[in-house]
Amino acid sequence: MKIGFMELVVIFIVALLAIGPDKLPAYAQKLGQALREFRKVSQDVTQDVRESVIEPLEEAQKPLREALEPLEELDKQVRGDMKDLEKEFKSIGKAKPPEKAPAEEPPAPAGAAEPEAEEELPAGPEAPAAENTEQTEGENV
Repeated sequence: MKIGFMELVVIFIVALLAIGPDKLPAYAQKLGQALREFRKVSQDVTQDVRESVIEPLEEAQKPLREALEPLEELDKQVRGDMKDLEKEFKSIGKAKPPEKAPAEEPPAPAGAAEPEAEEELPAGPEAPAAENTEQTEGENV
């Protein structure tokens, strides 16, 4: 709260009427001494708090800040990489669809069975047996 010029004038007039003109200078001197003493005490308390609390906390924070610097740099790097990944994922959805190769056969109607593709048989002892079973089945039909 700040006291303006008008407030000081009102205080001076009330003090002049309450104390009287002959005792006012002595009271003003005592008030000045009390304010100086209050200011000195408050500065001492502030200095004591600064020396006993604030400075040790600042000294304790220095190693912690130094230890956190690599972690903060890593955090920035990871966040940057995540943004790059998000951009890549968004660009995947916006990519042009591949051009369709000319279709050799018209699409089958819905519900119709799709023709099965011939599977390549593995090389080895089972391959001739598989071919023989197909031939024998075809001969019986």
